[in-house]
Amino acid sequence: MTALPILQAASEQDCCEATGHPALNADEAKRKATVFKALADPNRLRLLSMVKAEPSGESCVCDLTEPLGLGQPTVSHHLKILVDAGLLHREKRGTWAYYSMVPGALDSVAGALAAL
Repeated sequence: MTALPILQAASEQDCCEATGHPALNADEAKRKATVFKALADPNRLRLLSMVKAEPSGESCVCDLTEPLGLGQPTVSHHLKILVDAGLLHREKRGTWAYYSMVPGALDSVAGALAAL
């Protein structure tokens, strides 16, 4: 019967020890969730991959529609989500928009995952 109090004491100690990593606050969690939601779509992952693979470092929206087999409005919607998440940068030139990777954005995502 004496083992029960010892187990309870050990459980309480284990439960209350700090992990050394602070918990996310509400704003941080919201920002990270926005990025993770943006990455949770296969078409958006493909768009990131295509922009990143472009030798010039940027892609015109006009070049991104055909490989995905989606219409320009749908591709533009996906690109807007990636821009809003801070993964892509958008530059308007005449009637077309050009997209490039935000420097360090993917490293930041990897760091956010590692921190969890």
